[in-house]
Amino acid sequence: MRLTPLLRVCLAVALGALLSACSSSTTSTATSTAPGSGGTIEIGVDLPISGADAAIGVPTQNGAVLAIEEANKNGFTGGVFKLESSLLDDAVQGVHDPAAGAQNVKTFIADSAVLAMVGPFNSNVAKSEIPLTDDAGLAQISPSNTNDGLTVGPDAKNLRTAHPDTNTYFRVCTKDSRQGGALAQFAQKLGFKKVFIIDDNETYGKGLADTFEAAYKGLGGTVLGHEHITANQQDFKALLTKVQSTAPDAVFFGGNTSTGGGLLRRQMGDVGMSATPFVGGDGISDTAEFVKEAGAMANNVYYSFAAPDADKLPSAKAFVQAYKARFNSDVGPYSAPAFAAAQIIIAAIEKAVKDDGGKMPTRADVLKNIAATNDFPTPIGKIGFDANGDTTAPMLTLKKMLAGGKTETVAQITLK
Repeated sequence: MRLTPLLRVCLAVALGALLSACSSSTTSTATSTAPGSGGTIEIGVDLPISGADAAIGVPTQNGAVLAIEEANKNGFTGGVFKLESSLLDDAVQGVHDPAAGAQNVKTFIADSAVLAMVGPFNSNVAKSEIPLTDDAGLAQISPSNTNDGLTVGPDAKNLRTAHPDTNTYFRVCTKDSRQGGALAQFAQKLGFKKVFIIDDNETYGKGLADTFEAAYKGLGGTVLGHEHITANQQDFKALLTKVQSTAPDAVFFGGNTSTGGGLLRRQMGDVGMSATPFVGGDGISDTAEFVKEAGAMANNVYYSFAAPDADKLPSAKAFVQAYKARFNSDVGPYSAPAFAAAQIIIAAIEKAVKDDGGKMPTRADVLKNIAATNDFPTPIGKIGFDANGDTTAPMLTLKKMLAGGKTETVAQITLK
């Protein structure tokens, strides 16, 4: 059909209107609020997740990951931002390493999307990280660090030289001064009147052993000796022969399974100390790895961890169910604390986003909100932080390991 000039003009106008309508519709869809349309926010997670430390590091990481996944399912920031985890391993050749932790923190700092971090697990790693997060203003919450010098006293001050009046480090677990004291009282109640102390000479292990020793002596107990083992030591028989000659009621170990705790317990059987109880802190609470290392000697062992037992808390019931469904495994000693640490960070980020009208918050905004945390509900109870970054709701769990590596909770203590 031949088009008249008038008809051509009419068709052109109609086509133009149609294209304009399509263009307007496309623009409207692109600018509407879609999930994550504002960008991605990351939470760094630095823990030892390989080698011997993986037995306790992986369940801890799982707790943080679960909190982040649930936040997205529940509409994190109203869908404006997407939340992701940045997972890094601070173990080298199977053992937590301060230098690796420091490098991981530098990676987080260099990524502007990382607004805060969960970790680390070990206190000596924290000592290498705190000066970096202090300088960068990056908030970190540890689920498990217990050394007192990370938050109080001259050691803590020396870790914060860049910004001495600003604290970026927090923890949801209790301190060694509380843990060591509780273990000393526990040893007394168990009837141990004389003990021999061994530690791994690391920040956490030596600190816990020293605290235990002071508290135990203060309660009237006798310390028969206090020795240190060295990094990567495999043969403890000469040391244990010396220990056996003093006839202790128990051996106290300050350190981790990965730094000798399991092997030390195994070799006690080789020097005639099979019946001697073994006492330690949360460093040997990775029961699967401890049983692997200690073998048949993984019994008559008493230990603590610086947090409540999630399986015994009504407030943690939903968390425990969700964790088992997601990871098809039981929770670890610090799975719930890691979940709580991530929850606090997530709430701080969401508040910062809301206060800034939906814009990407700054690390300073997030840090301010974390520092102001008070009575925040988590699976391990309501958490707040004091001026030093320590939890205002410290709890401690005492456990006994039986034959075959089975465990039972002896006591759960709320510390005042």
